[in-house]
Amino acid sequence: MSRLAEVIVLAPFADEVMEPLTRPDDSRDWGGCFERLYQVDGWVKEFNRSRSGLFRHLESLAWPNPASVQVLIHDEEDDCFGLWMIQDGVLTEVPLPGHRRLHPPAPTTEEYAPEPGLLWRTETTVPPGFSTERQDPRPAW
Repeated sequence: MSRLAEVIVLAPFADEVMEPLTRPDDSRDWGGCFERLYQVDGWVKEFNRSRSGLFRHLESLAWPNPASVQVLIHDEEDDCFGLWMIQDGVLTEVPLPGHRRLHPPAPTTEEYAPEPGLLWRTETTVPPGFSTERQDPRPAW
C-alpha cells in the first residue's frame, strides 16, 4: 500500500493556532509544514509516511472552536476524502454515506508504521484479509 496522503485542516478563526504548523519544527513526530489555503480558513499538507502523531498534535491545540475543526484526509488509494472532527477532545472519523473504512491485517512486528486503512465504497468487494474492524491497535495518524 502506498502511503502518500493529502491532509486538509479546516478551522474557522484558527490562524494563530495553525501558524506554528506552517513552519519547520524538528521536535514534531510528523515531518513538514502545512501551507495556508486562501479564500477559506484552511491548511493543506501532503504526507509521505511521516504522519505518526499528527492527530495527537492537532488534538492538543487550543482551537477557538474545537467543534468546528474538520480534518479531511485522502490516502491515494481511497475512493474519497475521509472526514474527522473533534469529539470529546479526540479526532474521530465521521462515517460517510456509501463508504466504509477497510483495515489490513496488523503487521507481525512494530517495524512498520500502522496503516490507516482504505476508505472504499460499500458496493466494492472487501479484499482478502481486510476487515471493517481495526486490526492494528496502534493509531495510524
